[in-house]
Amino acid sequence: MPSDTSASSTLPTSSYLDLLRNREFAGLYAGFTLTVAATTLSGFALGTLVNHQTRSPFLTAVSMYGATFATVLGALTLMSVADGSRPRRTLVALQCVSLVGVAAQAVPGLPLAARFGLLLVLGFFQSLGTGTRMGLLAEVVPTSTYALARSLMNITSGGMAILGYAIGAVLLRYLSPQEVFVAATVLTGVGLVVVATTVRERSIRLTRRPGLRQTWTTNIALFSPSGQRALLLNLWVPNGLIVGCEALFISYAPDHAGALLAAGSAGMLLGDLTVGRLLTADQRRRCAFALRLLLAIPYLLFAIHPPMSVATAAVFIASAGFAATLPLQEQLLALTPDPVRGQVQGVESAGRMTWQGIGAASAGGVAQHFTPGTAITTLAAVSVAITVFSRPFVIRARAVRVETADT
Repeated sequence: MPSDTSASSTLPTSSYLDLLRNREFAGLYAGFTLTVAATTLSGFALGTLVNHQTRSPFLTAVSMYGATFATVLGALTLMSVADGSRPRRTLVALQCVSLVGVAAQAVPGLPLAARFGLLLVLGFFQSLGTGTRMGLLAEVVPTSTYALARSLMNITSGGMAILGYAIGAVLLRYLSPQEVFVAATVLTGVGLVVVATTVRERSIRLTRRPGLRQTWTTNIALFSPSGQRALLLNLWVPNGLIVGCEALFISYAPDHAGALLAAGSAGMLLGDLTVGRLLTADQRRRCAFALRLLLAIPYLLFAIHPPMSVATAAVFIASAGFAATLPLQEQLLALTPDPVRGQVQGVESAGRMTWQGIGAASAGGVAQHFTPGTAITTLAAVSVAITVFSRPFVIRARAVRVETADT
């Protein structure tokens, strides 16, 4: 179990540049960056395509985040492959599957049913890829710099989303959604090449054969303690509900959706940069609750349908609260045995993505019967309630972590 606690009360001594000097981390990081860029472009293109064809807030929201529904299947069945003996080969193979799936979306005239089917297939394999990547990340960087590495990846995710939404909005003025899918395919292919040429196989791995039984054994152990369940709840549900709010931006303000999505990504980038780079582990832990509240409260303004400038500012401020995942992920990693890091990180990521899909579907369903503004406000209020009522259980998980470290 990770035991490096030297960074708990001091600022990180490593920098982002130091991390990037590690060739394997640089490869994982570059592959991740290109994957996020491709996913952002393809998601925006698909959401625009579905909105034009159906004019349905529900289908538009699901099309942008539908892949997340299938991530839970990966977490429940084959996530133990993330801790297999050949993680590099596994990651390369999974990225090949993603390449084929993104390329298939570029086929002209593909029925919407087929597009949604592709989303589910990609979501399943994406969850396994994320678990494998996070398992490798925990091995290629020291435990004391894990939060810094996750912070850099989160910042990059926000930055690529900003660029992806902005570039996607521009491209869709001149290109068809199918042509934007082609651009996403190229980015996915380059990411595959980068990972294949920079990441090496790891030797410190499980000797047991990964599969359904091993996946369930680890998952049962993960969900048994109430403290870990509380950590996962707070990593998944508030985050997913707010992503559901974001999924309604196209329906809420079609002409300004790109600006709202970019503002959300910019706020997330700022939050992760501040929390991951400028705060100590103790400071991150103390501000986690406030960050989870910040994530939702500004969205309550949508109840009065504010001017677009105010709405954009509210989205920017709220999205800084996504940085609450960093201290929660640190707590979860501290409670995770080394041999199953990949699976546990994969389950955490898959659950978070699945709840993003649930949030998007819930938001779309409410908006279908009321208005997008009402749906956004409702989901934000539920997020605040869950954060407040689950706080005692998160504190209990923190106490268990301290007791474990002492022993």
